[in-house]
Amino acid sequence: MSTKVLVDADHLKRTVARIAHEVVERHAGSDLPLAIVGIHTNGVPLARRLASLIGEFTGATPPLGSIDIALYRDDVGVSEGQRPAVPVVGETVLDFDISHHAVLLVDDVLYTGRTIRAAIDALFDYGRPPLVQLAVLVDRGHRELPIRPDYVGKNLPTSRGERITVHVSEIDDADEILLVEKAGAQS
Repeated sequence: MSTKVLVDADHLKRTVARIAHEVVERHAGSDLPLAIVGIHTNGVPLARRLASLIGEFTGATPPLGSIDIALYRDDVGVSEGQRPAVPVVGETVLDFDISHHAVLLVDDVLYTGRTIRAAIDALFDYGRPPLVQLAVLVDRGHRELPIRPDYVGKNLPTSRGERITVHVSEIDDADEILLVEKAGAQS
């Protein structure tokens, strides 16, 4: 297995800041208040960073929540050892009425679209937001569902034999995006 650093800490910081600026620009003048919801696991610290930056840029920090999608996944126990047969369920925190907010879902990597589909299903169990948008740090392609992000930090096309791994300092003590190629994988 080989690993290559694609994005270092400084580049990742600038990428998140750029996404925050784009969100502020698109929501400027809107009557609909913005709320940010991170998808467990890496989406949560990224959502916190975006909310903090948006607060710095606008003077008003949007409400922040987190959502766990373990029970909404359609692939638990399906693929060879990648997902446990019994999901580990985390915490969902939505301390605001999502029915009155434009909700920005945040995740680290967009791949097949199945995580985002599950997040939307989970979100709608808490209400019906008038607008749902998606921000991802990395879009690596290979969609299986018609899901398209509104905000993308990096488009990093990959082969199926490659994996994108995002490390965030809040969880991994480092900020970086890695390309991991499985041994013997063909592009």
